Amino acid sequence: MKTVTIIGAGAIGGFIGAKLAAAGRADVTALARGATLAALQDHGWRLRTAEGLVQASARASADAADLGPQDLVIIAVKAPALTHVARAIAPLLAPHTVVLPAMNGVPWWFCADVPQFAGRRLESVDPGGAIAAAIPFDQVLGCVVHASASTPEPGLVQHRMGRGVIVGEPKAGRSERAEEVADLLAHAGLEVTHSADVRYDIWFKLWGNMTMNPVSAITGATGDRILDDPLVREFCSAAMREAATIGERIGCRIEQSAEDRHAMTAALGAFKTSMLQDVEAGRAIELDALVTSVREIGQGLGLPTQNIDILLGLTRLFGRVHGLYPEEAK
Repeated sequence: MKTVTIIGAGAIGGFIGAKLAAAGRADVTALARGATLAALQDHGWRLRTAEGLVQASARASADAADLGPQDLVIIAVKAPALTHVARAIAPLLAPHTVVLPAMNGVPWWFCADVPQFAGRRLESVDPGGAIAAAIPFDQVLGCVVHASASTPEPGLVQHRMGRGVIVGEPKAGRSERAEEVADLLAHAGLEVTHSADVRYDIWFKLWGNMTMNPVSAITGATGDRILDDPLVREFCSAAMREAATIGERIGCRIEQSAEDRHAMTAALGAFKTSMLQDVEAGRAIELDALVTSVREIGQGLGLPTQNIDILLGLTRLFGRVHGLYPEEAK
C-alpha cells in the first residue's frame, strides 16, 4: 500500500488523510474541489488534536486523472455524493486497487451476498446500479469509523474524540489485503480492528445511528435530550427492535438490547449527531443510507417496519421542506 487517495477530505477524510500523510509510509493524495482543494494546495493536510497541530504536504486535484492508479482509495464523502464520485474515479482504479468506503450507513454492496437479495440491488443507496457498475465488488473492503471530527474551515480538521477504524472483507473472513490496510492505518496512529465479520460491525453501528440521527435532525435536540424524553426514547427503541429483527434475518444478529445501546449513547452526553450538524450547515442529509435502506431490506424480507416507516416519513418530509432531501420524482 504505497499510494493512497482520499476522496472527500472533510472531517473524517481529512482526519484519516492527515494521519496517513504525517506517518509517511504512503504517498497520500486527495481528490477534492472548491475551497477544500484550494486549502490543501495552499496549506497541505492540517489536523488539530489534543496534542497539537498535525501538518503534512499534500498533492490534491479535482481531476482523478491527475492522480493516476492507486493501491488504496478511501472514500469519505457523504452518501448523497457517492453516485457522482463513483462515476469520476475510474482513473484511480487499477485491477489491484482496494476501495475502502469510510462512510455512514448501509453501503451499496451490503446485500450482495445475502441469499434473499440475490440478483437485486439496494435502490435506496444505489439507484440504477451506477455505483456497483463503477466500483467492482471484489475490490471493496468494508469499513466502520468510530471517530468524531469537524471542519472549522475548509481543509482544517478538528479532532474531537475516537480513533477507531474497523476493516474487513465484505464476504466475511480475514484476508491479506485487509491486513495490509489495517497495518497501514495502525501505523498512522489509528486504533484498527481487522474484523472477520464487517457486515455485522456496519449493522451494529447503524442500529444506533439510524434513530438518533434523524430524530436529532427533526427536533434540533442533542443526544441527551432525546434519551431523556421517555416517549421519544421508546419510539427509538421500537424502531431499533424492528431493525434488530431485520438484521437477524440477514446474518447480523445483535445480542444487545435497545436500552443497552441507549446507555452507551447517554455516556456521550449532550452531543450533536452528524445529521444535526448537516442540517445546521444546510447540507443534504444522509437519510437513505441510514433509514431508507433499512426499510428497503425489511420490506424485501416481508418484515414489519411500522416505526421505521414513521421515522423515514417524518425525516424525509422535514428534509424536503428545508431543501435538504430530494423531492419525489413526478
